[in-house]
Amino acid sequence: MASNQRDYTFRRVNPSLGKQPNIGPLPADQLIPWVVIFLCFYYIFHGIFGLDWVWTGSAIAWGCSTWWVMTARGAYRWLSMFLPTPKWGVGFARYEKFVKDMGEKNRD
Repeated sequence: MASNQRDYTFRRVNPSLGKQPNIGPLPADQLIPWVVIFLCFYYIFHGIFGLDWVWTGSAIAWGCSTWWVMTARGAYRWLSMFLPTPKWGVGFARYEKFVKDMGEKNRD
């Protein structure tokens, strides 16, 4: 073997790095919102309105699928619309130096 050739060893890399966690085919970040949607829709449609399971299940499926479509590429894109924008004001102030120049120090 020549001196400029080396035996390179490759590091094993975890193939799941950089991927989104899933629970089966469903994204894991959707689990908690879907549980909240399920509980709210169950209470409203089955508890208050007294509808049967077909209508309740259809409403739950509609709510979960709507949430999934709105937040598919990241919830921040849709939910960030509800954050208030900062209120900027225009102000004027006289400029003052934090540190005196060397010439000013000697005059004092």
